[in-house]
Amino acid sequence: MSSDVFDRIRSSCGHVALAAESVEILDAGLDALVGEFMASSREIVADPAQRPLANEAQTLAFVVTLNAINFGSGYFPDLNKRPGMSGYFTIATCLEELFQSQGGWSARELSALSPAVCARVFGQSPGSDGATELMGWFARALNDLGDFLLEGYQGRFEGPVEECRRSAAALVEILARMPLYGDVSQYGSIEVPFYKRAQLTASDLARAFEGKGFGAFDDLERLTLFADNLVPHVLRRSGVLRYSADLAGRIDREELLVAGSPPEVELRACAVHAVERLVDALARTGAQVSARDLDGWLWGRGQAPEIKATPRHRTRTSYY
Repeated sequence: MSSDVFDRIRSSCGHVALAAESVEILDAGLDALVGEFMASSREIVADPAQRPLANEAQTLAFVVTLNAINFGSGYFPDLNKRPGMSGYFTIATCLEELFQSQGGWSARELSALSPAVCARVFGQSPGSDGATELMGWFARALNDLGDFLLEGYQGRFEGPVEECRRSAAALVEILARMPLYGDVSQYGSIEVPFYKRAQLTASDLARAFEGKGFGAFDDLERLTLFADNLVPHVLRRSGVLRYSADLAGRIDREELLVAGSPPEVELRACAVHAVERLVDALARTGAQVSARDLDGWLWGRGQAPEIKATPRHRTRTSYY
């Protein structure tokens, strides 16, 4: 059977997990988490990216646009956030309000957006270097999306989804043509793809459209964990991942980790591989659970105040 992008992600992350020097997967933690999952309600936290808007075209455009800027967690401590909201929910809510009030941006409008417009839409004011830098990245990502749609699909948001022909793997490869979607790291001689935002786009479309129309994918269960900085933190707090003293100290001191550095790649890859092992362990109990299911459950656990109260790793990157 031919290898697809999901095989490459799983294989490379497995190799990194075996070679990792700063992150370790603990068997006892995996066993305990299996029990916690089976005893839990397994509810998915409500996410603006996964609910329909006024019509199908607007919902599609919203999901694609939001995932184009679904990154910046390394900048979130500097972000001006809505009361009671995280950085992600602040950005997603601001964008949802734009779509509800004026229908969002066309591809041509996306290609011309400035950092100043992004700052206004997402409620950021001058004075924070981190937030200002992130708005520059947002403008670039949205410009790239507009150019991508104009050059390849006559400005139609439907184009990439039509081209993928119900294949999430194909959609990931299509979106990865955009520079800031090129979520691939080098770990020694191993090329390690993650494609967090590209995979999440397929997952969010499936939830927003309830698996129909623009959300219909025949290989949805093949998606891997959407490797970010929150799920590794949840796995650490759950006793599944153990960090070296040096890495734990750097994270606890809230030092920024360099994108693509060995410890940063190990954090993401070990989280992906740990979830694959959880999927296998749950299958042995008779539970048919996908990595995508576990991602939603673990990400939801990460919204708990006691989880958010302790530092997680921060990296300034366009990938998550």
